[in-house]
Amino acid sequence: GGQRQRVALMRALMLDPEVVLLDEPLGALDPMIRADLQVELKEVFQRLKKTVVMVTHDLAEAAWFADRIVLLRAGRIVQAGTLDDLTQRPADDFVTTFVNAQRSLHLEAS
Repeated sequence: GGQRQRVALMRALMLDPEVVLLDEPLGALDPMIRADLQVELKEVFQRLKKTVVMVTHDLAEAAWFADRIVLLRAGRIVQAGTLDDLTQRPADDFVTTFVNAQRSLHLEAS
């Protein structure tokens, strides 16, 4: 499980890009494989010291990987900052609704 994602990422990294762009790279994986790959990817990114831009709808996943989260709506930045910024100081009702819809965040807090 997750072998295709691993191979695709390694092929892309062989080109030594300045920035790595990932669009929902772990979205279709079962939770246990996804968790394992999250750990592997984070280690790879830290070791290579690359800038990584990752698209995900999973705020817990974004917080796991990122120093900074950018929340978009209709192609525009609604809020940028840390997970605490988004959860404690939401910029508007959309941010509040998006954060509250993230069940994975509520599970981690329990």
